[in-house]
Amino acid sequence: MRFSNSAILGLQWGDEGKGKIVNFLAGNFAAACRYQGGHNAGHTLIIDDKKIILHLLPSSICHKESLSLIGKGVVISYQALFSEIEEISNITSGITDRLKISPACVLIQPYHQLIDLYKEKSNSQKTIGTTLRGIGPAYEDKVARRAIRVVDTLNENRLRPLLEETLDFYNFMIEKFFGQDALSLNRLIDENLAYGEKIKPMLADVSMLIKKLNSENKKVLFEGAQGALLDIDQGTYPYVTSSNCSPTGIAAGAGCGPLDVENILGVVKAYVTRVGEGPMPTEIFDDLGVYIANTGGEVGATTGRPRRCGWFDAVIMKRIIQTNSISGLCLTKIDVLDGLDEIKVCTAYEADDSELIFGECMNLENIKPVYESLPGWSTPTKNLTNFDELPEEAKAFIAFLEDVCTVPIKIISTGPDDQSTIVR
Repeated sequence: MRFSNSAILGLQWGDEGKGKIVNFLAGNFAAACRYQGGHNAGHTLIIDDKKIILHLLPSSICHKESLSLIGKGVVISYQALFSEIEEISNITSGITDRLKISPACVLIQPYHQLIDLYKEKSNSQKTIGTTLRGIGPAYEDKVARRAIRVVDTLNENRLRPLLEETLDFYNFMIEKFFGQDALSLNRLIDENLAYGEKIKPMLADVSMLIKKLNSENKKVLFEGAQGALLDIDQGTYPYVTSSNCSPTGIAAGAGCGPLDVENILGVVKAYVTRVGEGPMPTEIFDDLGVYIANTGGEVGATTGRPRRCGWFDAVIMKRIIQTNSISGLCLTKIDVLDGLDEIKVCTAYEADDSELIFGECMNLENIKPVYESLPGWSTPTKNLTNFDELPEEAKAFIAFLEDVCTVPIKIISTGPDDQSTIVR
């Protein structure tokens, strides 16, 4: 039987419910692999009625029969990683045996988090609403070729000159530009070496491990963090994350070939949400937006910040689907819309300017959404597991989204737990 690797990706501004879907499907795969982002992700799972929020570990981590891989495109905070391992170890055993991490991962250092914090608080810097976890500065170091990687922390003779040079650069910024105290080189070296020793048993050549699994006709599931509209190249720049969270990041971040992923499932909410700054054309500003946020529990899993809510934006979604080879959709949180008299879907844009530069520039400023209105439903969809049990209006809503987005909706989530899922 021929293997078929797949990917689960968010297609909006994150928080679409990817974690649940990865956990739901992980049992069908030999491994799941995170390929980008850091502990700025917030993937919520419900395991045995317990709520688990993952930031760095793959959402397959509770599946004892599957490996959980962290590819070289991920930036790692040692402190966050081992704190999360300790927390999840109270729920499931054997994590360090099935967690495999690339030694090529770039490390988030304390100076990255300080710079992130100082930039966001500085009146002279543009605020974009980051999670203040040092993700952006760590990726900056990677591109500037001054990053400290996991492999560098396995040997002091390798680590010391690298960290000394990099810390000189950051201490200058911290002292001269932000007026704060410099960081200690020796303390950072000691901390990194201690963590390097601790991570050794979990290190693996993730790229070759994926190839080995595939050679044995075993499948790998690739898990994205954030959402395609936050992708550094495809998203609503500059209000984006610092990595390629769209399918373009899989090959580089996991270390596999670009033809190794055959199925790409995009996860979308039945509405849209966004945390932080940036344009969102369909945002709802009245009491209905508050109702959807409260009903959907729309609070950031990582930051605790409230999420802005809006109607489903089919214009931008259609573009993301077309430019990312999406083979199907998973629609989440349809139950949040239960009881609404009317549901809107944005199907076109109007702009004040004569020339609309949406497209590659993702310019969503000063755009007015054009809506199609659909009838709501009074019969609850929450926790349903059979498509035929859905209200006719909900079926019509799903069919409308399939038509306007031009791809089939293969999975429908009707609640946060695995059981509340409809597979078509």
